Amino acid sequence: MDRDYQSGYGGGGYEGGFRRPPGRRTVTDYGSSMVQWMRNRKPRYKGGVSLEVERPKPSYIVDMLPPAARPGNAADSVPAKHLHSSLNKIKHPINIVRWTPEGRRLLTGSSSGEFTLWNGTAFNFETIMQAHDTAVRAASYSHSEDWLISADQDGVLKYWQPNFNNVKAIQAHNDPIRDLAFSPNDSKFVTASDDATLKIFDFSGGIEESTLSGHNWDAKSVDWHPSKGLLVSGSKDHQVKLWDPRTGRCLTTLHGHKNTISKTLFEPNRGQLLATCARDQITRIFDLRMMRDVCLLRGHEKDIATLTWHPFHTSLLTTGGADGTIFHYLLDEPNSPPGAAPSISPYDCPDPSSSPAQTIYPAHRLPYAHDFAVWSLDWHPLGHILASGSNDRMTRFWARPRPGESDCFKDRYHVGEAAAEAQGTWDRRGGRRIMREEEEQEMEDEAEGLVDQKMPAKQPVLPGIPGLAVAPGISNDGTSVGGSQPRMPGIGAIPPPMALPGGIPDLSGIAGGIAGMDPSRFAELLREGKLPLLPPMNGSSAPATGLPPPPPLPANFDFSKLPIGLLPPNFQPPPGFPPPPNSSAGLSGPIPEGGAGNIRRRGPLPSQQESLMEEQRRGKYRPIR
Repeated sequence: MDRDYQSGYGGGGYEGGFRRPPGRRTVTDYGSSMVQWMRNRKPRYKGGVSLEVERPKPSYIVDMLPPAARPGNAADSVPAKHLHSSLNKIKHPINIVRWTPEGRRLLTGSSSGEFTLWNGTAFNFETIMQAHDTAVRAASYSHSEDWLISADQDGVLKYWQPNFNNVKAIQAHNDPIRDLAFSPNDSKFVTASDDATLKIFDFSGGIEESTLSGHNWDAKSVDWHPSKGLLVSGSKDHQVKLWDPRTGRCLTTLHGHKNTISKTLFEPNRGQLLATCARDQITRIFDLRMMRDVCLLRGHEKDIATLTWHPFHTSLLTTGGADGTIFHYLLDEPNSPPGAAPSISPYDCPDPSSSPAQTIYPAHRLPYAHDFAVWSLDWHPLGHILASGSNDRMTRFWARPRPGESDCFKDRYHVGEAAAEAQGTWDRRGGRRIMREEEEQEMEDEAEGLVDQKMPAKQPVLPGIPGLAVAPGISNDGTSVGGSQPRMPGIGAIPPPMALPGGIPDLSGIAGGIAGMDPSRFAELLREGKLPLLPPMNGSSAPATGLPPPPPLPANFDFSKLPIGLLPPNFQPPPGFPPPPNSSAGLSGPIPEGGAGNIRRRGPLPSQQESLMEEQRRGKYRPIR
């Protein structure tokens, strides 16, 4: 049931001024419908639900039933109404949309590698996190609802807990991973990659068990049968293959499509049907019992990018096109257009194995659902909301119309912006204003969900010496000119030492000078530890012992001219000398304000209890009357 909560105008602002009402937020709450069904339901052999049949009048909204209450009437669950469009502050194409197992949130994966969580009731922003370094290409929840696995453009797999704590990362492929699926008992999962292979991994250990080779081009899709040891994959070589995951053997190859296979998916309830779509604008439904196609779904004018089955209705299938269209098909209703010859289902023919496939047309069309290709579709676990992610950077939510609603069939998603504006169901200027307000609201929600932490600016350091900063004028690679220079093993290139005041002392008096000494004699002295004593220093008559003392500093030597980081912390110069610089790179010192020091960090995902307590503190929940 859809409810529109909107605060009215009111006074009581600053000095009695006028207070602007908050933005309109549509909330889709199916709690009352589920409670109504649970209170009045009966066993099926007793008639199911003893409620009055819905009629197209607003008074029957209270009698709406969830899709689970009507498994045999798929037409009542067709999502023809647009609920909300969600947009990130920093816009990126949406590659993956997945509902969390409990249905409270929607997870989206973008081409920037970010995970975004949207509220499943009000569709507002909740949190965002950088999940991958490259584009997210696939994601799947386990059947136990305890784990999430995601894959990216670099072939990296990541394990996530329900609170989105990343516990493991695996380099599964060297090419992009296009799809993945769990086994029925969650002990294994399979991946499909652009390297034309499928790989089966042990989930607990993250170890590759077998590689399935047989496709001649990129593998674009893979799925595991909901109850059997059976895999299906689709490839760029126009072939659909069925595999035995135990032996890795290809059982059969289905030749029906004439272009790249974009999606292959088993029917999740009974597992007797297989849906495949391709860039040849046709979706085929295969019956695994006959191992042949029984239905051809037509209607798309461009490539078909994705498809999904309804979680309860086995006859409801939804497809998304490369032109932004979303079509809903009912497999038990051909819906032939005027002038087209009706076709007969193979199940109604005397010889189903040799009869032609039945042609089915969409039961409902959304020709303007998105502006660009629809990459992903996913149903809410209750089956009442459909989420779609597109290349137009939008995430949209769709639901069935309420009884008595007819304006939704004349909106811009059905007839286009120009026709909707002519009919009065769409105001271009007002629509842009509403969209701008929604974007501002999403930006505010995202700003509240993020935590800004001021971190010190990242200073360049010498390679191989952690914590030692580079002196001014030295490049990040440790050289004064940049680029590749000869380096000491394990340390890296070091700048030349700073010139000492007073110059280098003359060592020519050391036993006739080291330059004139016989190399063998010098080596012998080094082995015996009998190097000659140094000559007298600074006019002293006594010979010096050990190392020479440092040369004297000139009067009023300016310590502030030394590079930052050369002096130890808390260094105190002699009396009468200028103080040294007041900060040391790589050591303790003041944190610079602004610039690269302000690094944006993602806030952790709050629990449901913490979120509720925070909303109550903000006063957004009224007490029960």
